[in-house]
Amino acid sequence: MKVSCGLPSPESRVPCALTIGNFDGVHRGHQLLLARVREAATRLGLSAAVLTFEPHTRLYFARLAGKPSSAPAIISSLRNKLQALAATGIDRVMIARFDDAFAALEPMEFIKRILVDGLNVKWLMVGENYTFGKSRAGNVAELIEAGKRFGFQVEVLPTVRDSNIRVSSSAIRSALQQADFGKAADLLNKPYCISGHVIHGNKRGRQLGFPTANLRIRFANPVLDGIFVTRVHGLAEHPLPAVSCIGTRPTVDSSNRILLETHILDYAQSCYGRLIHVEFLHKLRDNQKFADLAALSKAIEGDAANTRAFFIGKNDVRYTLCKDRI
Repeated sequence: MKVSCGLPSPESRVPCALTIGNFDGVHRGHQLLLARVREAATRLGLSAAVLTFEPHTRLYFARLAGKPSSAPAIISSLRNKLQALAATGIDRVMIARFDDAFAALEPMEFIKRILVDGLNVKWLMVGENYTFGKSRAGNVAELIEAGKRFGFQVEVLPTVRDSNIRVSSSAIRSALQQADFGKAADLLNKPYCISGHVIHGNKRGRQLGFPTANLRIRFANPVLDGIFVTRVHGLAEHPLPAVSCIGTRPTVDSSNRILLETHILDYAQSCYGRLIHVEFLHKLRDNQKFADLAALSKAIEGDAANTRAFFIGKNDVRYTLCKDRI
């Protein structure tokens, strides 16, 4: 899958079947839409393409209104989003910087400059409530009329539902914030994971007797915050049992930097620079500030013990390999 920041260069603007969106989480509804794009591209001899945005469009408008905290929590990093898009068989992804200039495009200007001239779209699929352009003034009916004028076909995907619940990024955020990882996995069609390369930290965990594999969280409002039972993929043939903390570290760091710190049980190998995938299984507790390092160390010891108990108590075949290590 080819990834470009902004619109492709003129010489690489091949005719495409396209869909547009934030694709936060790339959930089951997204997957159905992307499968339709892939099918149409194959049938019509087109490139299967996605136009997505950074930052999330709702984060841009929340900042514009001076209320960044009202923006939705982010489900997936750009890395995870691109991995999920690649898994659907999409040929290329264009990442548009959603800024003042982009937000100011009138609906017809968006169609002509972005879709027709910039992306050479010949087939387009959007959701039934899709809006676009300045003040979200453009709608599906306008897209269909423009398609007749500029020579591209528009298809509309009805809302995807699961047990009468709309499959959406909002539903996934709600499930994750309630630590309902089974429901989130059902909506995502896969377990919820955060991926990244392990970076060097301040070695505080090692000093406390609990070394951690650290991943940098590059967005300010991740959907999860707290201490969790997790499994780590990418370091062995099977997932490794672990306990993870995501969020700030108020006891040892006043910078408000957000990290995902993962202590892998009974694992002593160096993993700096390795790409890992941290799968979330169960919430243990919220983040909190402790009076001193001794109190923090005792809390981490309790978290590790509760994590061991979690895996020991699971008879599900998914946990067998983890259980054997404990």
